[in-house]
Amino acid sequence: MTADARTRPTRALVLGGGGLAGIAWEVGVLVGLAEGGVDLGLADRVVGTSAGSVVGTLLTTGVDLAAVHEEHLAGASATTGPPANLDMEALGAELAAAMAGARDAGEMRARLGAWALAADTPPEAERLEVIDARLPIKEWPATDLRITAVDAQSGDLAVFTRDARVRLVDAVAASCAVPGVWPPMTVGKWRYMDGGVASVVHVARADDDGFEITGPADRLLVVAPLDPPAGGPFRSVTQEIEHRQEQHPETTAVAILADETAVAAFGTNVLDPATMPASAKAGREQGRARAAEVARSWA
Repeated sequence: MTADARTRPTRALVLGGGGLAGIAWEVGVLVGLAEGGVDLGLADRVVGTSAGSVVGTLLTTGVDLAAVHEEHLAGASATTGPPANLDMEALGAELAAAMAGARDAGEMRARLGAWALAADTPPEAERLEVIDARLPIKEWPATDLRITAVDAQSGDLAVFTRDARVRLVDAVAASCAVPGVWPPMTVGKWRYMDGGVASVVHVARADDDGFEITGPADRLLVVAPLDPPAGGPFRSVTQEIEHRQEQHPETTAVAILADETAVAAFGTNVLDPATMPASAKAGREQGRARAAEVARSWA
């Protein structure tokens, strides 16, 4: 279907990974955008990775994001779970070891998955309770929600949708399973780890055929708290968008990335609940500041 054949432009929202700080920041951004007149309920497709899978689920299932944002600001959310120690140095060392001699990205992810499967982490059931508490509505939404995860054994990317016949909470838990911190989660017969192991945003998934959207979305909005450095094992968010736009130059794309204030709020451990109030505030301010620009693209 071409854009001319549609009754209105199709819209895709891509939400990236970033831990608890990222959840609070993204919700804040979406609230700020809504306050500026951006109707994100118009999104035909929402792609969520890790933190973005939580926020995308809240948005598409109709949860009151303004109320969630107020909880984050107050540091009163009961759904954060126990504090986790994200040792970026150790994770980086494992990633470097997985990259060494790997023939391709899939083999690198499989090596990282082997480490994740062997790591000493909390039980799956305990982690699933935490994720379940974050999702007031448990059923897949009518909106085309796409949640990314990585098969911990094969290293293959998985994209869970309402047609996948898996529970929504299981898909979100898999997408949020940070290697070495949380256990790879069982979905069906397999175990999956954080979708951010393959990409923090998965921009390309916004244009897959399926459901009501066939071909590329006419309007793309990317909201990403974390942005890998160019030249590393992953494309930066900007590089992913540029690659996408080379393929679909007739469409528009806008990105909101964490600014200096937000990055400072994230601190050194994005899995620390203490980062959420400042991250939420920074996100809302960015959403408000970018609302007019996004509205022009999104409308």
